[in-house]
Amino acid sequence: MPAEHDLAEKLRKLEALFARPGTDGERLAAGAAIDRLRARLRELERTEPPQEFRFKLPDQWARVLFLALARRYGLEPYRLRGQRANTVMLRGCRTFVDGTLWPEFCELHAVLVRYLDEVTRRVIAEAVHQDTTEAGERAAAASTGVGGPRARGASA
Repeated sequence: MPAEHDLAEKLRKLEALFARPGTDGERLAAGAAIDRLRARLRELERTEPPQEFRFKLPDQWARVLFLALARRYGLEPYRLRGQRANTVMLRGCRTFVDGTLWPEFCELHAVLVRYLDEVTRRVIAEAVHQDTTEAGERAAAASTGVGGPRARGASA
């Protein structure tokens, strides 16, 4: 699918941007830059003691992306027994986490969210109904009983 190819290309470009390669657009240079970041991380670990970080990620896609990104840098994400699935623990140097890992995750996550929103709206428009706009807003009606109208959700 062209959209998946576009996303992969955007992700590669962002990775290259964060890896700060010597020349733009060179895949080999981006790979070498990632290796340099790993080496920088190892150097930081010698001079700056690793700390334990807790990340609460908003959805499964963010979690999958974050886990893959952490592992790409040689970090070992984990979860403590009893923690929710959206919680990820990580030991690393604050300088690396704050200056590289988290900013890169935020950029990649924003691209992923835009892409998933686009695909979701397209599929719903094709399979369910073309109008995927938000619900309109109206003035509140007078209450019909104690507590007002009942909200419905997936678990109701």
